[in-house]
Formats: sequence, structure tokens, C-alpha cells
Amino acid sequence: MLRPTRTKQKVDFKGAMMDPDDILWLYNSTEVYENYSITGEFVTLCPKRNVNLFSAQFLPAFYYSIFLLSLLGNGLVLYIIYKYEKLSSMTNIFLLNLVISDLVFAFSLPFWATYHSSEWIFGGPLCKLVSSVYYIGFYSSILFLTLMTLDRYLAVVHAITSLKRRRNVYAVISSAAVWCVSILACLKKIILFDVRENGDSGTLCEETDFSKEVMTRWQLIGDYQQFVLFFLLPLAIVLYCYTRITVKIVHSRMKEKFRAVKIIFVIIVTFFVCWTPYNVVVLLRAIQASASGSTGSCADELDYALYVTRNIAFLYCCISPVFYTFVGKKFRGHFQKMLAKRTPCLPSQCSTNQSSRTTSQRIPHTIHE
Repeated sequence: MLRPTRTKQKVDFKGAMMDPDDILWLYNSTEVYENYSITGEFVTLCPKRNVNLFSAQFLPAFYYSIFLLSLLGNGLVLYIIYKYEKLSSMTNIFLLNLVISDLVFAFSLPFWATYHSSEWIFGGPLCKLVSSVYYIGFYSSILFLTLMTLDRYLAVVHAITSLKRRRNVYAVISSAAVWCVSILACLKKIILFDVRENGDSGTLCEETDFSKEVMTRWQLIGDYQQFVLFFLLPLAIVLYCYTRITVKIVHSRMKEKFRAVKIIFVIIVTFFVCWTPYNVVVLLRAIQASASGSTGSCADELDYALYVTRNIAFLYCCISPVFYTFVGKKFRGHFQKMLAKRTPCLPSQCSTNQSSRTTSQRIPHTIHE
């Protein structure tokens, strides 16, 4: 979790406290000082008090809200899969993995909420663990959404020819590959993240202990990786698959094709609106870092934009299993059945629900089972 460092009057270079005047003196010196490990590189300190104040005011409440929503929504989906569904289809296997990835991501949010409200109080090992789990859940969620889209594409567009391909063993292998890719993409978080003391901000959990040049290079790799692998590629797949699905449905004789097209439109627009702003900011940050090189930039605009757009993307990650699940009739029927056992209903309502379920059995499934 990137948290801007506030301005500090003293700078700690491997345990040695120095005044800003001393830094300027060392910068102009041609000698090498072992105690301070300075090699002639001038370190620019950026004032980020306003950004930190913004994050402390808004992010903790937002993170706790996302955590509770994710716990409630994904827990409900998990219960329905356990109670009424079996892992007998690729869709359910992908959905189960999507729920797990979102829960993994959500369980890291209370740690970051506490961090943004005060400082990091959980120690070095948890700093590395929570930061890596945070991004593993985030990345895997995107990839599982993409896999679910591919599965729907095969089920609708290639319904007959895909019967042999849509086997559970392929779903398990694909899911394992997604987890491996997500973990590999987060290796730099495990390596770079650690705690350090800051006289003004307290204990921080961030990427540290490397030179500015190395940190800039790793940031560029991470930003371009995020934009290409976890945005452009999934977006291209989603647009292609749902375009083909829409064409297939429009040219078919399915009675509910117009409702299906509306669902597709909502899915694409929601995906695009939630993901595009965040990834555009990530790309702009990478371009800015490339242009400024190791000198960096102290502008606050991208920091504010990153906080706002990233949390919109986080919210989509946490509610996406609920969104994808209850679009389908079968899961809505399971939910109504679960409520019927715990909530009394009028005879007319019960008969209406039964009639609706009977009718739905005669209509071919379109997008979501």
C-alpha cells in the first residue's frame, strides 16, 4: 500500500540522523561516507501533508465499509454455493475462486484502514504479508472475472463444440494458473515492502531500503504490468466475448434476448467505468515517472486521483461476485428459497415464485446459469 511520506525535519540514513544542511554539504562533497551511505545522490523530500490528511479522513471509513460489504455479499454467495450448488461446473469453480480472491483482498483492508488513520502497528512480517495478500487478491479477482467471461462466451457462442472443453479439470488448472500469475506479479511487493521509522509520520509500511533509481524502475515495471496485464488484456477479452455473445443472442430465437442484451450492457459499462479511471491514473503516473526519472515529482494531483479511482476499482472487486451471481436466475432462485425458509410469505407470493421457477425451466439459459 503506497502512502505518501510527509515532510520531515530530520532524515534517517541507516540509523544516522542528519539535518538538511548536512545533506547539502554531503551532496556537494566528493568523498564517500560509510556511516551515511551517501554516494552523491540528492534525495528530494516531498511535502504530502494534505494528501495524508485526505487519506486519514476518508480512507479508513471507506475501507471498513468495503470490508463489511464484501464479507456480507461474498459470504452469502459462498453459503449458496455450499448449500445449494456443487462444484460440478466450470462456472461454479470460477465463481468460488472469485469469492475466495475477493475475501482474501477484503481481509487486508482493516489493516490498511488502521494504518491510514494512525501508523503501521503490526510489525515487519505482517507488513510484507498484508501488502502481498492485498495485491494477490486484487489481481486474481480481475483474472477470475475474465475467466468467467470466457466461460460464458464458450457456453453461449460455442455451446456444442465447447462441451468437451468445459471440463472441471480445465477449470481447476486455469484457476491454479491465475493464482500463480497473481503471486508472481506480487513478488516485488514481498521483496520491497518493509517497515521504517519516520519522525513525523511514525512507523510506515512501504517500499523501502533501496535507492531512488531502483525504486523508480520497480514502480515503472509495476505500473505498466498493472495497465497491460491487469487492464488492457482483460478489457479486450471482456469486450470481444460480450460482443460475440450479444450478436449470438440477437440472432437467436431466445425469448429473453432483450433482457440478456441489457445485462451485457450493464456488465460492460460497469467494468469500464470502474476500471478505466484507475488504470488511466496508473498509466499517467508511469509516464510521469519515466519523464522525471530518478528525480521524482512532488505534485499531489495524481496522489488524490489514485486514491479516489483505486477505491472505485476496489469496490467493484468486492461486489462483483454478488453482481455476477444474482444476475442469474438459478442463484436468485436459491436466494429466494433460502429466504423462504426463514421468512414467512403469503400463499400468493409463494405460488408466484413457484410458477416463475417452473416457467424459467422451460426457457433456455442465455448468459448466466
